[in-house]
Order: sequence, then structure tokens, then C-alpha cells
Amino acid sequence: MPIATVNPANGETLKTYEAMDEEELERRLRLAEATFRTYRTTAFADRARLLNRAADLLDEDGAEIARVMTTEMGKPVKQARAEAVKCAKAMRWYAEHAAELLADERPAESDVKDSGASHALVRYRPLGPVLAVMPWNFPLWQVVRFAAPALMAGNVGLLKHASNVPQTALYLEDLFHRAGFTEGCFQTLLIGSGAVDEILRDERIRAATLTGSEPAGRAVASTAGEMVKKTVLELGGSDPFVVMPSADVDRAAEVAVTARVQNNGQSCIAAKRFIVHSDVYDRFAERFTEGMKALKVGDPLEEETEVGPLASERGRADLEELVDDARRSGATVLCGGERPDGPGWYYPPTVIAGIDREMRIHREEAFGPVATLYRAADLDEAVLIANDSPFGLSSNVWTREAAEVDRFVRDLEAGGVYVNGMTASHPAFPFGGVKRSGYGRELSGHGIREFCNITTVWHGA
Repeated sequence: MPIATVNPANGETLKTYEAMDEEELERRLRLAEATFRTYRTTAFADRARLLNRAADLLDEDGAEIARVMTTEMGKPVKQARAEAVKCAKAMRWYAEHAAELLADERPAESDVKDSGASHALVRYRPLGPVLAVMPWNFPLWQVVRFAAPALMAGNVGLLKHASNVPQTALYLEDLFHRAGFTEGCFQTLLIGSGAVDEILRDERIRAATLTGSEPAGRAVASTAGEMVKKTVLELGGSDPFVVMPSADVDRAAEVAVTARVQNNGQSCIAAKRFIVHSDVYDRFAERFTEGMKALKVGDPLEEETEVGPLASERGRADLEELVDDARRSGATVLCGGERPDGPGWYYPPTVIAGIDREMRIHREEAFGPVATLYRAADLDEAVLIANDSPFGLSSNVWTREAAEVDRFVRDLEAGGVYVNGMTASHPAFPFGGVKRSGYGRELSGHGIREFCNITTVWHGA
């Protein structure tokens, strides 16, 4: 794939970039290693000052970088501006809390004495240069939620961003430099995906994090395992959205629309499988389908647009294949399901009912504004359907019954359970999944500690 900005609203190539050659990559790797030796010793207060400055600059640049993101990958510009605001918020959160999250831990005095020590502690130390392989769908947020904790922990970052968002990738490097971070603290590598393996094998890279597809995750995990390097993987998701009879069904249907089509439906944590109790199925299906039909699809740079184009022509073709397979296998398309005429990689908000286990869309992630509806006879069947997926990123549950909440929290195979609301990431809460959705956690204290050397310090009596 060429490194280029291609406007998904019309297919026009706006900018192209040459991949960095081996000499430039080597220079950047040397710089990262050298920078880490000194940056790792800086005080939390100094790192926080720099990260807060980056947040201030991002706020100033918000409207401009939002237009860049929209032009590169097609999200509605209002959502792009909100993404920039969210990134600045996360930077400030880590600037404020990192010292506390990584403070020395003191074991119980009885355990210290039992170990034969006069005193002991656990200290969190940075690992070194971390390679981040990031996707295009949230081109600012995915990077910042890695970079903010990594930099506050004393690590340095090397970003291999998706090839269709090069301007956003270069902006991020420039942002951290303008904030005052030395050049080697955060560097963007303009390279193709084929170069990732060799870089990950370099001994100067100490760890890696990837957000992206399952095949990409497998490739990075395989190489990292061979090289015995720490990884965090956030891969696909096909999140269930369960509605029980006690729920506010109208509100659930309203939120379900947003939960499915946020970011043009191209989100790992978007709700994709809507599992509704038989008692309220018809009412929910009607309200939900009406809401999906009413969405404004159009130019993502227009303020009133709610759903823009998919990020790539291939992405739209993949989505069409899933819908067509379901239709051929007997599913009912309640709305959408047909490619519109005209330029750009648009696909309409689509609702499909009558899904069975043999359909591809039941097992594969639909990365676009396509929702599948399931009817469940009771709570047990709802849990079975929800867990009948290779993914386990997050989940949504709508019920007013405390016992049902407890059951879902106990039994759903997911990294998050959101009750009477849609999944959303926040810097204070850990984010990640199970099964083929990956491993490790981002955000919160759990995320900042992923790339730390957790060190026992023991002093003899």
C-alpha cells in the first residue's frame, strides 16, 4: 500500500510520500536509544510540563487537525474535533496522575521482615524504545493513548502509523517536538507494513504495541515472541449489545444507533451484534431501524453529516461481501444493504435480521455501519449468543434488574461490560479484550505499567 492521503469522499489522491530508507531508519533508531538514556532520568514534573504543553497545542490545532483526519479517513468532522479534544484530555490526565500511578510500592512490614530484609520496595522503571503500530480509524486517539502513558513512564516512542494517514502521523511527531520533547522522544516512521518485522527484531526496540487487525496482531506477536519482547495487542471486536425486558427500550434503541455508526461504524468497540429479548424484540427492531434510516449520510466535512464514507475501497468491498453472504443465506435486510451511486466509498446504515451461525457476518467483524439483530428467548440464550464470537473486546447490557447485571458481569467474555450505556474509552479505565481481541491493557494505571520494568528492590538486614 502506498503511503498517501487519498480522500475517501471522492477517491482523489492528495499527497504521496516516499518511504524512509534504511539510512534514515537507522538514524532514528540510534536517536531513540540515545534519547532514552537521558530521558529515562527526567522527573515526572518535567515530563508532565511537556505533556501539558502538547495538550495545549493540540487544543489550539483542533479544528485544523480535525479536517486533516476527515480528509484522510472520512470520519465526520464533528467527530474528528471531538477526537482531538479527547486526546488533549488524556494527555492532561496522565500528566496529573502518572507520578502517583508509578509511585514506589511498599510491601507489608511483616512480609519484609519474613524475607530477611531491613526494607524493600517495588519500583516501576521504563523499558526503553517502544514501537507502536497503529491503525487509521482513530488516527490521533489510538496513538495518544499509547504515547501519553509511555512518555510519562520515561519510555520513548517510534510510531508506524497506517499508510493512509501520513499527514496525521507527521503532525503527531511535530506536536510533541513543538511541546518541547527532544527529537528522539517521539518519532514517526514513514514505512510500509513490510518493514515492521525487521524493526521489531532490532535489539534497540524493547517492546511493541499494536492496534489493528488479527493478522497484523499475529505477525507482531509472533516476531515479538521469537525475540522475547513484551507486546500489547488490541485487535478486532464484534461487541454484543443486549436488551432485556426491563430496559428503557426507546432509549436503548436511540443509543444503539450511535453505538453502531460512531466513526462511520469503523470502530473495534462499536456495538455490532444486537441481541434482544423476545418480549421487546419487535419494538426495539422498529425503533432501531427507524433511527438507522434517519441518519444523514454525506460529505464528512459538512457539519450536519452523521455518517461519512468508509476509509477505503477495499473496506467497503469487504463489508459488501459480508452483507451479500448473509442475504444469500436467508437473512433479512431491514434497511440499507445497497451501495449508493456516485463517487466516494460510501455505504448506507444497514440492519440485518435472521442471522444464523453459518453466516460469515456472525463470525467476522463488520467494519462499517452494518448491524445484526438477534432474538433471545431469555437471559441464558442472550449470554450464549453474546459469547458465541471469536472476539471479546467490550459489551453493552441494558437492564434495570440488579440480578441480571450481576449475571452479565460474571458471564460475558469481554474486557468491559457497560450497563445502560454504550462502550466508551476514558483514560481512568483500563481498555482491552480477551480471546481474539488481543491481550494486555491500555489506559489507566494498568496501561501505564504495561511497558515498565517492575523491579523488586531488597535491602538486607
